[in-house]
Formats: sequence, C-alpha cells, structure tokens
Amino acid sequence: MIDPSNLAPHAFVEEMRTLGLRRAAFVSRALLHTAGSAEAREAGLESSSPKLDALAQSVVANTRDYQGHQAVFLEIGEQTGALLGAFLHRTRRGQGIGGVRLWAYDSVSSFMSDGLRLSLGMGRKNALAGLWWGGGKGVIARPPGQELADPVFRTKLFHDYGRFITSLRGAYVTAEDVGTTPDDMAKVYEATRFVACAPESVGGSGNPSPATARGVVSAMEGALDHLGLGPLEGKVVAMQGVGNVGGYMLPLLLERGVARIEAVDVSEEIVRTLSLRFPGDRVSIRVVAPSDREILAEPCDIVAPNALGGILNPDSIARLQAKIVCGAANNQLLDQDRDAALLAERGITYVPDFLANRMGIVNCANEQYGSFEGDPAIVRHFDRDWQGSVYRVTRAVLARAASSRITSAGAANALADELAEQPHPIFPDRTAAIIRGLMKQGWAS
Repeated sequence: MIDPSNLAPHAFVEEMRTLGLRRAAFVSRALLHTAGSAEAREAGLESSSPKLDALAQSVVANTRDYQGHQAVFLEIGEQTGALLGAFLHRTRRGQGIGGVRLWAYDSVSSFMSDGLRLSLGMGRKNALAGLWWGGGKGVIARPPGQELADPVFRTKLFHDYGRFITSLRGAYVTAEDVGTTPDDMAKVYEATRFVACAPESVGGSGNPSPATARGVVSAMEGALDHLGLGPLEGKVVAMQGVGNVGGYMLPLLLERGVARIEAVDVSEEIVRTLSLRFPGDRVSIRVVAPSDREILAEPCDIVAPNALGGILNPDSIARLQAKIVCGAANNQLLDQDRDAALLAERGITYVPDFLANRMGIVNCANEQYGSFEGDPAIVRHFDRDWQGSVYRVTRAVLARAASSRITSAGAANALADELAEQPHPIFPDRTAAIIRGLMKQGWAS
C-alpha cells in the first residue's frame, strides 16, 4: 500500500505509474453500499485499488479537513503528468461546483487536505447563498519547473484537466480559483462542458472578482451594523492582498467614505499600478514579502485577509488590533474551531469567509441559463431587503452566534449544514447516482 504522507506530488505520480495506475477514486462506503448493510455502516472511504488503501486511511484520519466527504477523484494528466484532483462533499442540493486551484504542494497530504477543506467550504458557501449546487473543488499540483510560463504547456495542462472533468460525467463542475485565470477556463472549456466562470467570448459570465469584492464590502456593512458601529464612513480598513478581489474593493470602500485604507501585496506590479490609480492620503499600498504578516497587526476597524488561507492562527490572532475580520480569502482560520474561539475570546467579530466571499460563485454558477446586465438573480444578493442577501445573512449569522453563545464560524456552519441537507427540487441526490455509476463502470480501472 502507498503511504503518500511524505511524497511530493510528482513522486506520487511516479509511484502510481509503477503500480500501473493512472486514476484513483476514494468513495464514501455509505454511498456505495445498500443502506443498512454492514459495508454502509462502516465509516470512511473505499479506495478503487487495495494498493491505495493507506492513502484512503490517511484522508479519513485527517479529522480537521475530512468530514464525511462523498468522493475524491485523482488522475495523472495525459499530456503533462500533473496530478489532478476533484473533491466532493455534500451534493444533496446539486452537483458539486467550485474553482480549480493550481498550486505548488510539497506533499500529497497537503494536496489532499486543501481539496477536502475547500470542497467543504464550497458546499457551505453554496448552501448559504441559496444556490442549488453542492460542495466541490478542483486541485492541480503545479508541476516542478517553469513550464507554466509556456503557453503551450499551460494549454496542455488545462486540456488535461478538462478531459478529467469530462470523465466525471457532471458530478463536478469546475471554475476559476487561485492560480487560474478566465483564459485558463477557456482552455478547460475546450475539453469539457462542465465549467463555469468561462470568458464572455464563449458565453460565460467572465471575471467574478468585481461581484466578489462587492459581496465582501456588503458583509463588512452587515458586521458593522450588527455591532452598532454605523456605516463604513470614517472607518479604517487594513487589507492583506489587493490582487483580483482586493483591487476591486478599493474603489467600493472609498465610495463609502472610509477614512483610510492600509494595504499590502506581494506583487510589485500590482502595487505600482494601484498606487498610481489611487493617489492621496486615504490609500497606502506597499510591497511585502510573502511571509510578512505585519498588516494583520495594523490598528484599524476592519482587517480584510484577501490572500491565501490559514492566515488566522494563535500567533496572528493575538496581534490583531481590529474590531472585525472580514475578507475575501478562503479558509482564513488555520484551525476553524480553535481559532474561531480565540477570536471570540478577544472580542473580535469574525465574518466567516464562505459567507463574505460568496459572490464569485453566485456570479457564475448559473451562467448556463444565460446572462444579462442587472440580472436580479445576482443583484438581489446586494439588496438589504432580500432575506438571503450577503448583508442580511451576515447579520443573521452574527445574531445566531450571540444568542446561542457560540462562535460566528459555528453559527455559519450550523446554518449552512442545515441548508445543505435540502434536496435539489428536481434532481435530488443525482450526483450520488453519478458517482455510483462511475465506480460500477470501472472509472479508475
């Protein structure tokens, strides 16, 4: 059996090839076997090959990130040899949907952990947003070397991923995420129909970042109102990351009259461009090293983590000087239960990331039904009069946390998990049936 805990993704790929395997699947035993049977009662994941049982066991042992996921699918890219993944959590509300992350992972364990955590978060995000979609996430382990700068190699990589998604027959619908672009989604689209956030040139909804930024700002307003602190006018906001989403947040915050924005980014080009675009005393943007976390300790009203996840941990939380944490990054808490409790103990209001940053997936999730400017199915998420809006749900979650004396993360999770159990009104549990069909037909063989 393979124990991948210390294997780099490319080494795992070579080990898979040595064993004569190009694909791997890990599926919930409860999903595969007849309800009430001994097999169905046995918790955990069933692997597509006994040679991979140790990997299945390591996934289940990761109790922080594995929470009853339905399936994990892996494939070695046909043209590139890259390790490709698709992760599915709850899908009662519909097909799993979520972006594909392209990242350099140091081990298969970190690759698997990221996919598990992100798919769990996507399911909760979709449920809280009222979308008829389930939890899904894609992950591509960035191949060693500098090939990604080569457009030919990049095209091959996303064609590989598109073919992989096609093979899953609609169980997972992919989209843009960290490390990928709308142009990459166009390449995926050339190999599969199961993609969202496609460019407008092929009928998609295009860049979701403006809508995501507006949603995060709406969540900030909801948190301020919950605390009785008034509007954003006159407030100080510290931002870690001003790339895709953060860059669009800047003008929205200035329009609302914030007193000052302190921001950092690791890209010199982004900082130079935005500094020219937003001159003056109200906006300060500086370049920092990737390991620099000083912006989190900035005295301010709101700190917005807009970069990668796991940024809030015992060390960084102890240094926070903000009343509210509300940003666009996914999985901001390194350990959700522990770090949410630490924030609450310090009296810092945390807006769960999957509540605040929902608008990226809202913007593109239903683009197969067409799109038009001012689409009420999207605009209503910014309408304070609609019960399901970002502003209203933010207030509802924070109120539930206060009345139940639990953390805001706990309140958001509980509400999202309740909603995730609502079956799709037309195709309940269809994704589970697709997964069973894939395994019956020998998808991994």
